[in-house]
Amino acid sequence: MQLTRLIPFFFLCTSIALNGCFWAETEDNPEYLPMDDSEYPYAGIPRVVIETEDYARIRDRETEHRSHFQIYGESEPESEVLSLNIRGRGNSSFKMPKFGMKLEFDEKVSLFGMPENRDWALIGNFGDKTHLRNYMAFRLSEWLGASYTPKVHFVELYLNREYKGLYLLAETIKVSKNRVNIPKNDSSFLFEKEGDKKYDDPYIVTQWNNIFHVKSPKNLSESSKEMLLDHLNDFEYYLNNSGWKKSSASKWLDIKAYALFYWIQEYSKNEDGNFSRSIYMTWEKGGPIKFGPVWDFDLGFGNESRDDVKPSSAWYIRNYNWNAKIFWIPDVKEQMTDYWNENKEKFRALIDSVPVYRAIIEKALKNEYKRWPVIRNTENWALKDPYDSYDEAVEYMIQWMKERYDWIEGHL
Repeated sequence: MQLTRLIPFFFLCTSIALNGCFWAETEDNPEYLPMDDSEYPYAGIPRVVIETEDYARIRDRETEHRSHFQIYGESEPESEVLSLNIRGRGNSSFKMPKFGMKLEFDEKVSLFGMPENRDWALIGNFGDKTHLRNYMAFRLSEWLGASYTPKVHFVELYLNREYKGLYLLAETIKVSKNRVNIPKNDSSFLFEKEGDKKYDDPYIVTQWNNIFHVKSPKNLSESSKEMLLDHLNDFEYYLNNSGWKKSSASKWLDIKAYALFYWIQEYSKNEDGNFSRSIYMTWEKGGPIKFGPVWDFDLGFGNESRDDVKPSSAWYIRNYNWNAKIFWIPDVKEQMTDYWNENKEKFRALIDSVPVYRAIIEKALKNEYKRWPVIRNTENWALKDPYDSYDEAVEYMIQWMKERYDWIEGHL
């Protein structure tokens, strides 16, 4: 279903000049979802309005709530009302006051020009006081030519007639023609490395005690599960027993995809990128393991929660789990160095792009920090660094990125 602009709904507002609307009573099949923006005025980016059935609160990541969804422009709706299910999403981020949500529409929809799909995510970025880190990582992935990078769009969210703040509306990572484009069969897999505190079924546990959630195929048979587990165990055996002396790394690993994935993680010094969680891969029987797409960078670019990770100096990603072993394979380190040298101007250009990305959300940030005045807050584990202003938060990140780039250049 392609979203289309509707004729103005002047009856929504008592006065367009006042830029505010009265609430209407909830309806089972509303023609529009009312939105009162008198306290949080239009800030130059779309507003997403969602109402759950009976205004039910989202309390967990499992319970799905029947809901309605509509997009607003400056003074009127810009889409019809759509039906969907909504639930909480995120790991530690779901425990934050401003949490993420998973959206599943009844029919495929195209949002803001992104390809049609039923599944989308709202990312709150509560732990990132710049609200730019995930957006930047996705842009870098696109510049480097990743086979798939989740598309995103900044929005402001109203949930059950309450302003919730600035969000990233994002494609979810799933097997689809316009997302992770691999065959949908019993020998092609999309899987995610998970932490040891949360197991999502179906999952496998390798001989190194790495836990992987298998996201595709959807109905994972025991034979397919064993096929994937056997292959990952064989790969770990290859890494752990100098198997690389007998066969090329390219037999096991898509080196180009790994280099792209590795350097985005290493450059950002992404705390979760140390083979902890949110590490996505694909594997098709008979082919190499392919890292990607990238996801989850709120604890990167100098925003790490651990003091030992935060400095812009030192190698990080290459010291952990599979990465540490991969870097021992002959020629791999050299290939990683070559990749950086061939693409380093794109990494440097990301620093220069920060003001451009900031300008997209500049006005919305006033609403965000009025709703969530946390710029100086250090009470939440993900809000360790207090800043006197948003400017200071952004300048700190830019300086960290410059220092990180220079450190990598000096230590290849």
